[in-house]
Amino acid sequence: MPVRLKKFIGMIGLLLLVVIYAVVSTAVAVAQLADKSAWVHLAFYFFTGLLWVLPAMLLIKWMEGRPRRGTDIEH
Repeated sequence: MPVRLKKFIGMIGLLLLVVIYAVVSTAVAVAQLADKSAWVHLAFYFFTGLLWVLPAMLLIKWMEGRPRRGTDIEH
């Protein structure tokens, strides 16, 4: 797969990941933490704010992977 196409697909994937992850984590917080203290909210948003990095790292690693020999020429 050409490098430019991988990076384009990865960029779209990262945008979708961030938007969907933010909506889902906020929906979970609203549904489950409505009657909890501010400290619980702070801890939840702290950990969920860091948790999205794991799938993003995998996606970035895939994007930056070297192309197979002969499939693309890097400039």
